[in-house]
Amino acid sequence: MPMTDIEATAAIEAVARAARATLPVLAAAPTARKAAALSAAAAAIRARAGGIAAANAADCAAAAHLSAAMQDRLALDASRIEAMAAGLEAVAALPDPVGEIIARWERPNGLAFSRVRVPLGLIGIVYESRPNVTADAGALCLMAGNACILRGGSEASRSNAAIHACLVDGLRAAGLPEAAITFVASPDRALVGAMLRAAGLIDVLIPRGGKGLVARVQADARVPVLAHLDGNNHVYIDAAADPAKAVAIVRNAKMRRTGVCGAMETLLIDRGYGGASAVLRALLGAGCEVRADAALLPLDARLRPAVPEDWDTEYLDAVAAAAMVDGVEGAIAHIACHGSGHTDAIVTEDAATAERFLAAVDSAIVLHNASTQFADGGEFGFGAEIGIATGRLHARGPVALEGLTTYKTVVRGNGQVRP
Repeated sequence: MPMTDIEATAAIEAVARAARATLPVLAAAPTARKAAALSAAAAAIRARAGGIAAANAADCAAAAHLSAAMQDRLALDASRIEAMAAGLEAVAALPDPVGEIIARWERPNGLAFSRVRVPLGLIGIVYESRPNVTADAGALCLMAGNACILRGGSEASRSNAAIHACLVDGLRAAGLPEAAITFVASPDRALVGAMLRAAGLIDVLIPRGGKGLVARVQADARVPVLAHLDGNNHVYIDAAADPAKAVAIVRNAKMRRTGVCGAMETLLIDRGYGGASAVLRALLGAGCEVRADAALLPLDARLRPAVPEDWDTEYLDAVAAAAMVDGVEGAIAHIACHGSGHTDAIVTEDAATAERFLAAVDSAIVLHNASTQFADGGEFGFGAEIGIATGRLHARGPVALEGLTTYKTVVRGNGQVRP
């Protein structure tokens, strides 16, 4: 029987209180102990790789009805399992943000101020498909001194449970409380609603998944949310683009992995660029359906006519929209109208044009002569990411250790009183 709201609320309150009880321990935990927990968890993932793969195979077999993008996100092979273990080790090797002094200053009255990084507290992560989020989120939260409650999708339940067991092994080996990384195993949807309502217990919610999940979290949460809704990403090919770079970047940005949030969804080509046909052929030849505007349609018989909705669609599939624009200003205007503030790139050898694009496009990530598929915390040198934030408060872009902290101001005096 499905849980009632009262039952779900009670269940989440119980796990949240247990997780919150670990916060003083985590905030004071030495860097070496947190790193030891992650290293032990990485060793457990490698030792249990066969069991994780078997659990994932069972999840994948039961998920044949899902979209190709969702199935790709769900699947774990040997290289992805090793990448999870390596990711834990990478996070363990990063500088510990907790206790970092961001700024110091002194007032004429002798008061000495310092702004110091501290953990956010208890973080709730609600996610779909990607079982690697279990490892990434647990590692990042722990290293930043936070406890977390992980609630993955039912389609990855076996995989998530197997990975979480390895994280618990790591906590136990390092002498840290096991409730620091709590996994909600029940697939009951009422538990998500209970997490959204858990103001005062959960400090921040981070959704990872499809548009429906993120929209629900953003609409219903009574807890602060760190999220992005769409990854409607653009690559703009400028008149001064290097033709070889243009072809390689566009093909990679769209087709490396079509189901990731950093995939290119719309290609913009300057009217003055002479290699448009080659770029379009590269996409079409790689198996991508291209929906083009009237200016581009005559360049290849395989192009399909675009409709207005295409400019605002995150396909997460081997489909892309393509339009001709009037220079960098046309590209900036198109992105301002249709972009989602996630990731946008320019391909050009003109430094001034590149700087104009990078300054004017208001997205969390902007790139020059590089694929949008680099929109990933690991590629940024963060070890992993807990998500990509496109809002304007607290954190933007890949959210890693620094994004999982806030700060407090410490004031040191010598008896001062305010007149």
